[in-house]
Amino acid sequence: MRAAHVDALISFYEGLSPDTVDGLDEVYAANAYFKDPFNEMNGIGHIKEIFRDMYRRIEEPRFVVHQWSGSDRDGFLVWDMRFRSGAMRGGPDQLIRGVSHIRFNAAGKVTYHRDYWDTGEELYAKLPVIGWLIAWLRKKLA
Repeated sequence: MRAAHVDALISFYEGLSPDTVDGLDEVYAANAYFKDPFNEMNGIGHIKEIFRDMYRRIEEPRFVVHQWSGSDRDGFLVWDMRFRSGAMRGGPDQLIRGVSHIRFNAAGKVTYHRDYWDTGEELYAKLPVIGWLIAWLRKKLA
């Protein structure tokens, strides 16, 4: 059985919307660390801004968490993020598969969040011109 704070974090991400970003305070510590392939920062205010920026840049992002592996204090979330972006308007939903390493403090709030996902395969390879170049490079290097 998972700890209540793990379930709260999963519920938060699966219900994330522009209206719920300010609720990060409920699941993240004030001095939390966050890193993904594009950002690295400390502090809940900066982390909120990452998510606000996500809603400005891409359309309808939504997370589905498939698995938690770990303890009550440290573990990994396996997730999908579906979205549409300005570069791919009118096209099908896009999918990023990723894993987040999460650490909680004694109060059950996130103090460390590091995302791992392949920007080449999950993002750049799907862009019209860059995607062609990546496919060409993969063939040459295979």
